[in-house]
Amino acid sequence: MNMNIEQLHDEFLSGECTSVKLIQNFIDAFNDDKNSKMPLNAFLEIYDDALKLAQKADDEIAKVKEVDGGKYGENTKKLFTEKPLLGIPFAVKDNISVKGKKLTCASKIMTGYVSPYNATVIQRLIDSGAIPLGRCNQDEFSIAPSTETSCYGITRNPVNRKYTTDGSAAVVASNQAIFALGTDSCGSVRLSAGDCGIYGLKTSYGVLSRFGVVGNGSSLAHVGIYGHTPSDIALSLSVMAGKDFYDDTSCDLLDSEVLRDLVSITDKEFASLNIAVPKQFLENNNIHKKVLKAFEEAQKWFKSKGAKITVIDLPFLDASEASYNIICFAETASSLSRFDGIRFGKREDSDEGYDELYIKTRSEGFGMEVKRDIIIGNYILSEQLSGDCYKKSMKVRAHIQKEMEKLFENYDLILCPTLSTNALLPISKDCEQKKKNLFNKFTTFVNMARIPAINVPAGFYNINDDDTNFPIGMQFIGKMFSEITLLRIAKAWENDKGCQVK
Repeated sequence: MNMNIEQLHDEFLSGECTSVKLIQNFIDAFNDDKNSKMPLNAFLEIYDDALKLAQKADDEIAKVKEVDGGKYGENTKKLFTEKPLLGIPFAVKDNISVKGKKLTCASKIMTGYVSPYNATVIQRLIDSGAIPLGRCNQDEFSIAPSTETSCYGITRNPVNRKYTTDGSAAVVASNQAIFALGTDSCGSVRLSAGDCGIYGLKTSYGVLSRFGVVGNGSSLAHVGIYGHTPSDIALSLSVMAGKDFYDDTSCDLLDSEVLRDLVSITDKEFASLNIAVPKQFLENNNIHKKVLKAFEEAQKWFKSKGAKITVIDLPFLDASEASYNIICFAETASSLSRFDGIRFGKREDSDEGYDELYIKTRSEGFGMEVKRDIIIGNYILSEQLSGDCYKKSMKVRAHIQKEMEKLFENYDLILCPTLSTNALLPISKDCEQKKKNLFNKFTTFVNMARIPAINVPAGFYNINDDDTNFPIGMQFIGKMFSEITLLRIAKAWENDKGCQVK
């Protein structure tokens, strides 16, 4: 059984467990896995000061317990109010800055780089008592959710190690961390949470600061959260959310204090819900029959709660994918231009001048997929096209945002699968882009609209008629800044169906 944050804090107070013991268990699990025949390769490193920080947290708890006479008194309550994540370890994706720790974005060009400051989301977690446990694998500069382009090699899915997934999702699913941070520009958090059978939240654009986060597409990337339960995600979101001086795109999440003690949506609130189901996903021939059945079961569950289900049309889905690709390619080329061996990046200097330094550094530092994205992106922004493709794609995105705003005037939620077949295989180069586009079909429009979405575990299915049952994921998608509503619905889902889907 997976321990949640509330249960762990109860055990910290009772003395049944300590932060040091908890983190040592995670370190032991990491070392055992590392020495196995087929390691996950999810954690790239465990931070060397994690146990020291855990001991400090244990000392804080012991001190207030002593003052309160060994009971849960006013001083203990005050401590956990000020530091609601005290002693809780979390994992960090390799593109989020942790002061004094390596930050490589799973790319050779970032070899040896050490972050000089904390990302805002990291600092806020630390201020709340949480402990950075280690750095997780990812695709190079987050260009996909499967880790196939990582310079460290693939991360294996703990459900079946012949399959791939994101490092942050894998450490949570394999019980090597309580929760983890990731980034989501086209569905990475939701896709990898879906194929690992855990919860994964992509927030509204701006709710979580991007300061200290290295993204391939700055207008598309969102910080996301993986967890075993909606409550754990809600609690971590409550301390990270809000306006940040260092990120002009950041904003406050109203009533975020509600997230600290998450409660399920009520029967009365369920009865007032209008749920939209896009017909494009009902009619999609690429959806595995077991995923489609789980989709139907999810609709039945909402109906049983009194919610109204309506099939709708989202005609912009194909345009969403095409526009996303153009925006992402262009922003990747622009964002990665700073990695030249002069400003950033491991320098490869042959003493033949700046041009050769630039060429050699980028040729040896970037992987093939990143190079492809840079070449396409520079062409999109080139004089021949005068940036027209990028401008038109931005107009399409603005149109999608307006259409989604109109849709949410009449509906409270969009329900759809997270992806058609919830298992990421090592993909051969000849079909990589085709399969990547198939995965993005169910998630990209959410990023284009900048709205929140959460993956919830929705059962299992057998993909290859072998002995492995793969998780199925469903998405609950809401309007801008509706994270609280989504998490409350996910909490109700967990209460009703959790024992059936884990």
